[in-house]
Amino acid sequence: MNFDYTEKVKNYQDKLKEFMEEWVYPNESVYEDQLKSQESRWDGTLPIMEEMKAKAKEQGLWNLFLPDDTYGAGLSNLEYAPLCEMMGRSLIGPEVFNCNAPDTGNMEVLARYGSEEQKDTWLKPLLQGKIRSCFSMTEPEVASSDAANIEARITRDGDEYVINGRKWWSSGAGDSRCKVAIFMGKTNPDAQRYEQQSMILVPLDTKGVHIRRMLPVFGYDHAPHGHAEIDFVNVRVPKENIIWGEGKGFAIAQGRLGPGRIHHCMRLIGAAERALEDLCKRVQNRVAFHRSLAEQGVVREWIADSRVDLEQARLLTLKAAYMMDTVGNKQAKTEIAMIKVVAPNMALRVIDRAIQAHGAAGVSEDFTLAAQWANSRTLRLADGPDEVHRRQIAKLELSKYKE
Repeated sequence: MNFDYTEKVKNYQDKLKEFMEEWVYPNESVYEDQLKSQESRWDGTLPIMEEMKAKAKEQGLWNLFLPDDTYGAGLSNLEYAPLCEMMGRSLIGPEVFNCNAPDTGNMEVLARYGSEEQKDTWLKPLLQGKIRSCFSMTEPEVASSDAANIEARITRDGDEYVINGRKWWSSGAGDSRCKVAIFMGKTNPDAQRYEQQSMILVPLDTKGVHIRRMLPVFGYDHAPHGHAEIDFVNVRVPKENIIWGEGKGFAIAQGRLGPGRIHHCMRLIGAAERALEDLCKRVQNRVAFHRSLAEQGVVREWIADSRVDLEQARLLTLKAAYMMDTVGNKQAKTEIAMIKVVAPNMALRVIDRAIQAHGAAGVSEDFTLAAQWANSRTLRLADGPDEVHRRQIAKLELSKYKE
């Protein structure tokens, strides 16, 4: 395995670093101020974000996540890793470059499995950053870590499908720009276990779609993005809205979640790297008991442990990305599962140390640490909880020793 960055990637790194320093970091507070001052926190058309997105497009820093150069930059997972990490240093960073979840995963689904009509209607405006989307899979009434438990129904009725079910944690649905959901539900409850589910496109302005409430995370509403609980009541959409075909929901989910999981991990490494930088800067400028915090032995342990944690997580992420590129997502499933456990827990440890070093300031809104910690904690659940990934890792490990 060779993890050296190509000249193409180095060029993107230089451009991204400069862009983050010139545009993203200085405008994090501007973004928050504009969000607070507008009439609705769920109006996603913030002037500063639109200005940054236009600049990113001009500089060719757009849709870098898609490996298909028909739609994206044509970067492999390994090439995209350091760029995604850099974007993840800021919570608003990914959207600036149109590399934000869940739109990235939904665009990948449409690019890989969508019909030409679906691509024209939904993929193109998503690629242009004109609209947003959400992914409606998780349900409040069942343990959705086992997707086979999902009870929502997608029933064929002539030239239409009728959709019924309640979904929650549909991230992005609060945004006024969110126009479509990819909905997962059962088309045939009597089929084999992993052929019961399908995915279908549901425009959010369709009759019968009701956003019940937005769900805060540790008190953060994450506006204008947000996480919605949505009722789908006798929602009718054309039969052409089914993605790939009936019974393909699990196959699509596996294709979607591999890249989605590793992208989360890449961004988490960026968040942790920035937290460590903040920690190191802070402790050299603060004095307690006649010595700088940087001279305190326990603080140096925090710094050393954080660097070790970061490098281990980064190397495993790169290995998983390399395997996805060379042998495919299926063969890389152990590495994807491992990094999905490692990265969120690593980020939580590093960010927590940075919070501690900042004292009370660390839990305030004056720094990004508290918000990044809350975001990292959600990723021990999103795209599968730690326990499910550990179960998969153990199962694959045991399979090596069956007689």
